[in-house]
Amino acid sequence: MNEKLIVSSSPHIRTNEDTTYIMKQVILALLPATAAGIYYFRIQGLITILACVIGAVGSEWLYCKITKKRSTVGDLSAVVTGLLLAFNVPAGFPVWMCIFGSVFAIIVVKMVFGGIGFNFLNPALAGRAFLLASFPVAMTTWLKPGANPDAVTAATPLSYLKLAGGTSADAVGRIHEAGISLGQMFMGNIGGTIGETCSLLIILGGVYLIYKGIISYIMPAVYIVLVVVLSFIFGGFNAEFAMYQALAGGLLLGGFFMLTDYTTSPMTKKGQIIYAAIAAVIATCIRLFGGYPEGVSYSILFANCLVPLIDKYVNNRVFGEVRK
Repeated sequence: MNEKLIVSSSPHIRTNEDTTYIMKQVILALLPATAAGIYYFRIQGLITILACVIGAVGSEWLYCKITKKRSTVGDLSAVVTGLLLAFNVPAGFPVWMCIFGSVFAIIVVKMVFGGIGFNFLNPALAGRAFLLASFPVAMTTWLKPGANPDAVTAATPLSYLKLAGGTSADAVGRIHEAGISLGQMFMGNIGGTIGETCSLLIILGGVYLIYKGIISYIMPAVYIVLVVVLSFIFGGFNAEFAMYQALAGGLLLGGFFMLTDYTTSPMTKKGQIIYAAIAAVIATCIRLFGGYPEGVSYSILFANCLVPLIDKYVNNRVFGEVRK
């Protein structure tokens, strides 16, 4: 027999679930919410989504071409980044700004550090933070669902929920006066980013990923539940205020689709709990006491920076004994 015996290090388990398969599942999980975003924001939502996705894929292809590296566009990670970036900007966001954010997310945050698996920040959230710092007016100009391109809404639900020296009862009163109900927020008929369209479909997408084994329930559960509990406590034990906080902004999207990014989250279950809890505390503090209504993006980005430290000091229990 001329067969070679190949000896390699562990792991020796083989699976068909490669990067492309995982990204396909994430895209499938996001498709219902994407459809809802296009339904609510019409052509403006569609153009924004296409601009971000095309900008992300084009950036990755061009970078590989210029650096003479094998193209990684086929793994679909750039599509996921573009789609998540689109979910984090307002519908009708200028096309050139969408492309600008996609270029930053892909080239600066991902490819410069070595590509998928080497970036230490979530590219889509880093792209959002970059766009918010660069174009704050455009990033806070919201279209009303179903509105024409010139119609904007003055504030998102999170803006009404901002305590700003008042009580949670005052915040709930303001959002009631604005005619925004929990039902509307659950179904997505509100102003805001495309990713705030439909909480129901975001949850269903997250549950699908958990069912398929793509993500673990640990990080989303700890993050979302802790934000709600802290909002309830610091909101004067107002359950309605806490429920509004759960459905407002990008909490569900961040918890299911961005906090759980393989590259930027801890490897151990204990580390994942600590990581999600830190992000939840930061998000709640920014939302309730900071100067900015939304804290999801910055909470996850800050937690991303702590992942190497968490992985260093939080290890799985070692069984057995090594003898010299």
